[in-house]
Order: sequence, then structure tokens, then C-alpha cells
Amino acid sequence: MSSVQIDHNEPEPTNVSELNLFSASQTDAAPPSTALGGITKPVNLSNLGIGRPLLLDLLLKHILQQQVATLESLVATLCIPGKLILELLAEAKQMMWVENRASTAQARFSLSGSGRQCAEHLLLQSGYIGPVPVPLSQYTQVVQAQSHQNIRVTQAFMQERLAGESFESDALQAMGMALNSNKPVLLYGLPGSGKSYLCRQLIKVFDDEVMQPYAVEVNNQIIQLYDPQVHQLVLHPTETLQDTRYQLIKRPLVITGGELTLDMLEVSYDNIRHLYKAPLQMKANNGILLLDDLGRQQVSPAALFNRWIIPLEERKDFLTLSSGAHFEVPFELVMLFSTNLNPAELVDDAFLRRLGYKIQMQPLSQQQYQQLWQRVSGEYGLRCATDEFDYLVTTYHAARSIPFLPCYPRDLLGIVRDAVRYNSLPHVVTTDLLDNAWRHYFVNAV
Repeated sequence: MSSVQIDHNEPEPTNVSELNLFSASQTDAAPPSTALGGITKPVNLSNLGIGRPLLLDLLLKHILQQQVATLESLVATLCIPGKLILELLAEAKQMMWVENRASTAQARFSLSGSGRQCAEHLLLQSGYIGPVPVPLSQYTQVVQAQSHQNIRVTQAFMQERLAGESFESDALQAMGMALNSNKPVLLYGLPGSGKSYLCRQLIKVFDDEVMQPYAVEVNNQIIQLYDPQVHQLVLHPTETLQDTRYQLIKRPLVITGGELTLDMLEVSYDNIRHLYKAPLQMKANNGILLLDDLGRQQVSPAALFNRWIIPLEERKDFLTLSSGAHFEVPFELVMLFSTNLNPAELVDDAFLRRLGYKIQMQPLSQQQYQQLWQRVSGEYGLRCATDEFDYLVTTYHAARSIPFLPCYPRDLLGIVRDAVRYNSLPHVVTTDLLDNAWRHYFVNAV
């Protein structure tokens, strides 16, 4: 059987600073693009920073999955150079785990009886079959080098990236200031005031690429980091990344709301697949983590903030494997909280003080509201004259003291569009259509 113990004689993982990783420079212009290829191609097994036994284990599982493997297929799945795979194959052959198949134009490899037995046993210990992971120490340095704080956010840059959007100016000003800090942000205000929408649009401000490994090795265990539902791959020629264990992604935007539990903030272990998966905040590193609808979770806000006291203040988090092993990971992200409840009723003053920015989202001005109304009308293929807009403001907003919330144009005009389609009407907003939309959108007192 293959040993699964840590080989303490293996060389220490290569220090990322020795790899000429990209420098962190500030700029008033667009965010700096990640220096592609800043991490050099590993030239020997020691460069991988992973113990040889774990590499052999992965090799056997890949061959078991492929049944008959070629060097090309193993390079594609293990994501390390073929020269290093040949070295592992030679060792596996010496252990009588791997054998060559009948001679063809291309060398093919399969498991022997003992090799198959070993691989099946290994799968019961760890179901991970993917690219070779990177060591935790290297992952930490790469994340820190790609911090969003290396990007200087200015008012002009913010307006350029969010061009065409309509946000209340004071809130946008405060958010721009907050993005230059490492402090968490709490947005609060009326439902429909644009809190969640603003948070989601902020990823446009950090619209560059970062390097992320598929998986991270911790204490000889593998944690899968890549999540296709969260991480958007950027397609580039393969030569742009010399260490293909890393992949290029857009800075991630991770959103969680009422479904959040404390367990989702810890390393999870799939007992069926025997697989470790990274928690939400680790998946969000180098990006944005939005906790939406704060106060609507099954876990209390106080419990959430207690869990995040150290990460929010020290920019690092402490996690635990099911084996009990503890380890530290960077907490290098923009942390946003959003709520339509009274912040003072959610947590005490001590917690509120730790939230560096508390930004109240106010309704739009009438001018901003009209600009948004006309933009949404165009998006929906509708024409709305100034008279009809003035009718909306006078008859409904002013007469009923309804604030100019940014959610109303899309919602009301959506009902208008539905009515136009259903009744085969001209694509023109009329007062009758506005009356109909208002009646079906707002709930009348009974």
C-alpha cells in the first residue's frame, strides 16, 4: 500500500518571493493586470512543494479513473510537466503498482492488481482526483500579493467603471472611500434602495484577473478551492501560466443570504465523496464576499460577528480539518454586509464599531430617478414621454409620499411591458398603463 504519511524529508515549499511574483504597485488608472506567468514552471518534484507520497497517491487515482492513461492525459489532469510525471511513473513501476500496456505508437499505462487495490483504498481516504494542489504557504503568498488594496480607487475611476448605473451620490462616495481600506462595510436602508445591487456591481471596479489554484494542500490533506458556480475562468493561451496548477479567474463575487449557517464558514468534508471543500470566505479571497439580508439568517448576527472578529481585524482566518489539524489562511477580500433592518437592533455598539463603514442607502433624487426610468424604458423597448413620467411623479410618488427607490423603474416598467405584450399594444408608456402597473405592484390597505 502507498504510504499516506507526511514525508518530513521533502524540501520546504518554494517561497513565492523567489519566484519573482508580480509586484504590488498602486495606480490611479485601471487596476493592474496580474503578471501572467509570474510563477515559474516547476522543474523538479521538489518545486511542487508537495510530499512525494501524496503525488504518488494522486497519480494512482488518476490512472484508476482513466483505466488506461497516456502521458498526455496525465499531464492534462495532474497539471504538472510530463518530465515530473515520468519520474513518478518510474517510481510507481518499481513499486509494482503501474505497468505498461501493449506497445503502441504512444506509451500507455495501467494499474497492476496491487496498484488497483492500493488506488481503491486511497479513494476511501481521499476522493480528490484533480490537479496537483499547491502548498498552503504558496497559496497564502499569492493571495496576499493579489490583494485588492494594490488597486487605488478614485472617484473618476469609480464613475468610469459604474457608468450608466444610478446610485445615490453620498452612498457611492462613501463606498469608494471604503474600497481603499481593508475595513468591512455595512449597507443599510429601505428595501429596494439598491443595497444589494450596488454590492453586486462593485465587482466591476475590480475587473481584472487573478491566479488561483484548483486545490490547496494542508497537512497532507487536499482542499478543493475551485468552485465553478463561483469562479469565472478566463481563457488564455496555455503558455501564459507556467505553473498550470494555477488558473486565471475573474476576481470572485460570493453572495450568501438567509441560507447562511456557521458551518458554511468552515472547511466542509463530504463523507460520501471523501472530499474537503473550501469555505465561502476562502473561495472569495481576492474578491468580494457579500452577506445579504443580514438578520434574516437562522444564525444570529452576533454569532456571525463573533466568528469573524479575528478575520475582520487581522485579515487572516483560522480553519480546522476533520482530523483536528488547525491552519491559517488569508482573509483577503472586500467584506460587505447588507440589511434593511435597523443596525442598532442587530448587534451592539462594539460590533458596529468594528464595521469600519456604515453606509445608509437613501432614495434617489427625482433627476436620478428620471434618468433611471428612461434608461430602463429603453432597455425594455418602451417609449415614455416626459408628460407620462410627470404624471407618475405627481399622481403616485408625491401624492402618496412614495420615495424614489431605484427598484421601482424596473419593477413598474416590467409590468407595463407585460401588459403591452399581452394586449398587443404599441410599445408606448401611457397613463392607463402606469395606473395598471401601480395597482398590481403595490398592496392596497384592506
